[in-house]
Formats: sequence, structure tokens, C-alpha cells
Amino acid sequence: MRNHPRQGRAGILALLALATALGSPLAARAPLPAPQSAPARDLTDQVPPGAAIGDYVGEDMMIPMRDGVKLHVQVWRPKHAKGPLPILLSRSPYGFGMPQVTRLFTASYKELADDGFIFVLQDIRGRLGSEGEFVNLRPRKASAGGVDESTDTWDTIDWLTKQLPGTNGKAGVLGVSYGGWTAAMATIDPHPALKAVSSQASPNDMFVGDDFLHNGAFRLDYAWSWVSALESDGRTMKVFDFGGEKDAYAWYLKQTDLAMLDRRHLGTTMPSWQNFVNHPSYDGYWRAQRTTNNMPKRVATPNLIVAGWYDQEDFYGPLSIYREQEKGDDRGLNYLVVGPWNHGGWRGTGSSYGPFEMGGPTGDWYRREVELPWFRYWLKGEGTLNQPEALVFQTGSNRWQRLDSWPLKRGTATRNLYLRAGGRLSFEAPGRGEAAADSFVSDPANPVPYRERALITPFLSEGSTCANWIADDQAPFAKRKDVLFWQSEPLAQDVTISGDVAAKLFASTTGSDADWVVKLVDIHPDDAGTPAELRGRQRMIANDVFRGRFRGGYDRPKAITPNAVLDYRIDLHSASHVFRKGHRIGVQVQSSWFPLIGRNPQTFVPNILRAKPGDFRAQTHRVYHAPGRASAITVSVAE
Repeated sequence: MRNHPRQGRAGILALLALATALGSPLAARAPLPAPQSAPARDLTDQVPPGAAIGDYVGEDMMIPMRDGVKLHVQVWRPKHAKGPLPILLSRSPYGFGMPQVTRLFTASYKELADDGFIFVLQDIRGRLGSEGEFVNLRPRKASAGGVDESTDTWDTIDWLTKQLPGTNGKAGVLGVSYGGWTAAMATIDPHPALKAVSSQASPNDMFVGDDFLHNGAFRLDYAWSWVSALESDGRTMKVFDFGGEKDAYAWYLKQTDLAMLDRRHLGTTMPSWQNFVNHPSYDGYWRAQRTTNNMPKRVATPNLIVAGWYDQEDFYGPLSIYREQEKGDDRGLNYLVVGPWNHGGWRGTGSSYGPFEMGGPTGDWYRREVELPWFRYWLKGEGTLNQPEALVFQTGSNRWQRLDSWPLKRGTATRNLYLRAGGRLSFEAPGRGEAAADSFVSDPANPVPYRERALITPFLSEGSTCANWIADDQAPFAKRKDVLFWQSEPLAQDVTISGDVAAKLFASTTGSDADWVVKLVDIHPDDAGTPAELRGRQRMIANDVFRGRFRGGYDRPKAITPNAVLDYRIDLHSASHVFRKGHRIGVQVQSSWFPLIGRNPQTFVPNILRAKPGDFRAQTHRVYHAPGRASAITVSVAE
């Protein structure tokens, strides 16, 4: 959610206001309960009279929508503009306080600000200074005369281009996470003045792979921290008080009957939380929210889609949006950038992630060499569009690749990394006589933590480092008895993967439900030639979780037959990485990842959020690796 230096509890709330480095949209579309009287507008992000940041001066405005609701915007323009300028619009539910706006113009948007644009920062409907009712991930208008984020964007651009002096009549929309999603929504019925967007870290599907569920498995800590903060009163951000508890693992382990968590701790229902409870499988509610189900099938608006390999919130979203929009891009308007960043990390320097150096300030380079030329070309008609179809950073080698597609259409071969007996990982398939399976006991009372316990503070707590958890060393988990671990021999030469990554597991459980967590790791040598902080370190390259009840489809949860050997295909998304000579390739398989992922009772219940303490039982899981049942990780290896 954040990659900026910690600034204390108040600073956390302040960072949530940045449209460019913010957490994700909620998977709720039910409105907040109707208040007894219309809520007062929150004016904490109002521009003080005479406010100036560098060459930019700001003012507040209220823009009328087609239904009479007025939305609050800050308009910032350079005092010494030489001629008309285009508009860059960012739309957010988090607000824009002066400290955050200052950061925008001095850091996150500095390159754009130095070049000269009219920046418009808008509170979406029902948030902070804007009137109306807030609806998270407001669905596309259901009938004529309805409103949604696309109509509000259309009305905003229409008013600005007609009423605001000094514009050149062109507009772009830019944002990260929720702001990236609103940028994607702007393309549904684009205003004629909308010439380009950049949807960055936008979620696509909250049930399948983004903020709140992954393959049907509930992302507990993130969902609770975020929902309780955003929906407490519908307008401000109130970080949940864990009662002084610093160990989020311990706090969540005590929580039973998660369906009642909002009533028990907040004294009322949270709309998004209750939507999680009331929609435990992939029904029409989730399908209606899928971003690409709403975007036009034929791409009409140039879109620079941005993702980060280490995005802890929305990695699935931008890559799947790019892939699905590509099917309707017959005019070459759909572009992809994937860099070595966590969620919104390209708005910072991007020189490193955890202990891993990236060979330079990749975020600064992206903003200067990619983002600025993109908007200059489409909105000012300046420069040339020297943008490859896919601009992809290769980790391990720390180099940018200019590609004509992603994933690559040629130059790679699909190969299987087989999970072999004795903890061996090999491109060679298992032979006759090899042991049939490895097993472990998964106990919901002692779930595998997603990072070392000392680091698991509540998601939004002061000092939290959750934004960097994917950089954590995975080696400690390989030593647990409830984690299976395989590794290759030291590589005799570099191995480069470039494209899709997936797990093919043959597995069984003594229970009637199970989660399967798979991690592909790069194991550094443990020798004097390796920097001390990297010796023996297991670097996460790809990962995800799959909830076993959805093996037959996300809309068809079904109990697993105990001890039945079933095959699971688990999407680990994609990667572009070089495993260096002397390194090893590793794989870990486990069945819990707490409290990143809520516990699976491992006995089938219709709704896990309503599971009772007696439903949670330890079970024995097996992963098979004999001929005919050869579990493997499928990778695209560069030829």
C-alpha cells in the first residue's frame, strides 16, 4: 500500500490520501447505511486561500454532476504558463491534504509538474469534500440516467474543458490503485476531450486475484484493516485500534466467527465486510465488479497500464487488464509497463526493494522517460511515442526489456520443474520406483505465518513494513514441518524465465477442504562470495494461494473427498527473472499463510467466515510426485 518512509500514525493516514501511492479499492458496492441527516462535507483537503507550491497555485471548486450532486476538486496550475495547457485528472476516495499535494508536486508528479499541466485532484462521490453517497467500486450505471465513476469522470472533464480558462481542450486521467481503477473506468464512455489515461496498479477482480481474495482465499489482515479504516463513517480514514496489540498474528488467531467481526469490534455492520460474508463464492456480485467486464471490448482510449513485480496488493489486476484489453486493441492503444516495484513504488525512487538493489533509480527513470513522454505526446502533441508494446524489467539481471508482447510469443519454451522425492527439484521427470508423495500436518491452531512473527504488525499500524513483505527471506519457513520444500542443484549456468508461471499439484487431504500455497524462490549461494545479507537467502519470485473448494470453479464450491488425489492448477501469474549460475531454484508448498490469508477450517463449511471453533481441525496433506502424478511448476524458459 505504501512504499514511503514511515511518518507515524498521522503519517499513515496522510499517505492514504495520495492518489499516487494508495491502497486498494474495496470489494463492496452496497452503499453505507443511510444516515439520519446528510453528512457534513469533510474539508480537511480544502486548499487554503493563496496556497502555492513552487510555481503552482491552487484553488477549490465544486463541479456539478448530471444528477445535481457536486464533487469537490482542487485545481492547480502554474503561474507562468506559456499558452494553454492540458488537464491531468486524478480521482480518489482518500482526499488530498496539503502535505500530500506538496509531495505530489515535489516528488510523485514532479516530472509532470515541471513540464506544465493543469492538475485537477478530485474527491470521488461521497468522500471528503464531495457531496453524494459513497459506494465502493461503484458499478457501472444500470439504466439511463444512472451515475457511476465513468459518468462522473465524463461530467468533470466536460465542465473543466468548458468552464476552466487556460486549457487546450485535452484531458488525461492518471492514478494508482483506486485511482488506477477510476482511470480504467474513464474509458467506458470516454469524453471526446479524454485523450489518454494511465491506469496504474488497478485491481481487476477482487475474488480471483486482487486485494481481498486470491483464488477464493480471503486476505484477512488487509481486508479488515482497510474496511474498518475506510467505512467507519464513510468519509474519513480511521485506523482500527487493536487495543495496543502489536502482534497481528496473535490478535487474529483469537478472532472467531469472522462474520460478526464488524459488529463485535465496531458496534455496527460495515457494508464491504458484510458483502464478503454474503458472497462467499463467485456470483453475480463479483462478476459485475470485474473491471474488464465493464471496460469497452474495443480499446478506444490510449492506456499506459503499469504494474510492479512486487505489488503486495494488485499484481493480478494490471496484467490481466492488459491481457484482456489486448484482445480488442486493433489500433495499438494498449501498453504495459512492469517494473521492480511494490504497490505504487514507481512514484518513489525505485532503487531497491528490501535488500535487493535494482541498478539505479527505476522509479525516477520511469516517470522521466516513460510517463512524461506519454502524456506530452497525447495531450500536448509534443515528441514521438517511442513506447514498446511491453516495457518489462528483468529481475536478477536488472535490465529493462523492450518487447513486442507480454507474455512473449516466441523465444521461450514451456518446461516443467518437477517436485521430486527427497526434496529435489529438477527439469527431469520422476522415474519408476520414486517415492509417491511427501506429507505434512496442517494445524489451523498453529498456521504458517506469512512472514516472521516479529514483523507481523497490524497492516496500518505505526511502523508497519507490510508493503515490503514479498522481499522477506523465505528460508525460515522451509525449516517448518508443515512446509514442504524442494530445491535444485546449484545451477551450472543462468536460467532465465520469461512469461507465465503456474503450479500443477497432485495432492490429497484427510479433510474436506484445504488451501494450497505455492512459492517459487531464488536461493542465493551461502558462501563468502555472496553479500552477507543475501547468503542462503530465498528470494520470492512468484507465489499465490488456491482454496481447494473451488477446484471445480469459483462459482461452485464443493467439499473435497478425503484422501482423494486431485489435480490443482494454481496460477502464479508471470515473471521475468534470471536465476544466476551457482544459485538454486526452490519451491515451497504449505496450506496456511496467516494472517495474510484467513484460516481454512479444513472441514468443509458453506461459509468459512461463519465457521465455528469446532470446525477447525488439523489434517494431513500430501503432495504427489510419482509418474502419472508428477507435481511440477510450469515456467517459460528463455531459449
